[in-house]
Amino acid sequence: MTRYETGRIGEDAVCVYLENLGYEIIVRNYRIKGGEIDIIARNDEYTAFVEVKSRKPNALVSGLEAVNKRKQALIIKTAADFCCKNPDTLQPRFDIAEVTVDNGKILSIDYIFNAYDTTGYNFIF
Repeated sequence: MTRYETGRIGEDAVCVYLENLGYEIIVRNYRIKGGEIDIIARNDEYTAFVEVKSRKPNALVSGLEAVNKRKQALIIKTAADFCCKNPDTLQPRFDIAEVTVDNGKILSIDYIFNAYDTTGYNFIF
């Protein structure tokens, strides 16, 4: 199984997870030059910008650790672009989903709501 296939399986699982929590998936793989957001979803309160990290069991680096300050900055920049092009009144939130996948099967989803924010970045939402 390729990394792309593993990542796709993880993203699909997180979409189902969010839909079960009452979120509407707005867009997947939103891209601008220099950035991408895996999932953008909304509920009645938030627009959630979700980074999905799919990992095999016992991976050396966790999904949470993989979303470092540089990656956060790229996601925030991409989210700002999305919000400018798609204005709404919902509060933005930045989440991380770590999905453990083994041989194409989802073992677990560790979902971190509000994993980081825009503190220290020059973006106002």
